[in-house]
Amino acid sequence: MFKIFSQLTKFGIVIFVLLAGLAGYATGFSIETPFDYKHLIYFLGGLYFLSSGSLALNQVQEWQLDQKMPRTKNRPIASGKIKPLAAGILSCAMIFVGVNMLFAQSTTAGVLGIVSVVLYNVLYTKWWKPNWAFAAVPGAIPGALPITIGYAVNNPNIFTSESIYLFLIIFLWQMPHFWTLAIKYKDDYAAGGIPTLPVKLGVKKTLYHVGLYTFAYAGVALSAPFFLQTSWVYVLFIFPFAFFLLKEFFRVYKSDAKERWFAFFMWTNISMLVFIFVPVVDKWSFLFFGRG
Repeated sequence: MFKIFSQLTKFGIVIFVLLAGLAGYATGFSIETPFDYKHLIYFLGGLYFLSSGSLALNQVQEWQLDQKMPRTKNRPIASGKIKPLAAGILSCAMIFVGVNMLFAQSTTAGVLGIVSVVLYNVLYTKWWKPNWAFAAVPGAIPGALPITIGYAVNNPNIFTSESIYLFLIIFLWQMPHFWTLAIKYKDDYAAGGIPTLPVKLGVKKTLYHVGLYTFAYAGVALSAPFFLQTSWVYVLFIFPFAFFLLKEFFRVYKSDAKERWFAFFMWTNISMLVFIFVPVVDKWSFLFFGRG
């Protein structure tokens, strides 16, 4: 039963969501504010229920589409392991609980939680994804909001430079991440009638757009000193991860994604975690090394 639940709520993705939210929480937390672990746990609980419910609702909305694609046909609803109605009730209940927990922490966080569900489960799932090859671009907005929600729990001013940096990293990361997968599963998306970039424009043009967003993504990471305070941690981690990310992209590009696509895919994911947690380490390193 746990396996079905974890598949329905896409637990692997939720882990990334929680890590992003934690990075936003730690960056937005004021050094002068006393730390309350209950506050952190309650926030993570709210974000967990919100993201799990939203991802489960997506499967409720797309279970018939999932049946058409080999990659998704074994998902719980598509394979008949759970009824759409039961999954729908569960997902809506989780979203309701998550939104209320976030509102209890911060009005801004609660509003952003609602916005993320509307953008993902209404606009992206029902309109952008089925009709537009570049749906991943606006669809990256709700994907990037969890880190802003984490920031908003401690600082309602989400338009600070450090908050914008975190949002841009998660936002720009999603295009190389998703389009690389879309190239790998091009035939699946074609079978489901989903006009992803590789299906509509082909692999070569998709790689061109992957490159554009990869350079923008790495560029924002390298320009971190313009957004927030940085130190030796920035030099030690950002530069090498940005370098190897670009190196792997050129390898994939030269081979038309026939070689090392997984290596590039993993570098995008690992670098994202590095890029969002470097500001956290920079901000709180004085606890271990002093203020210099």
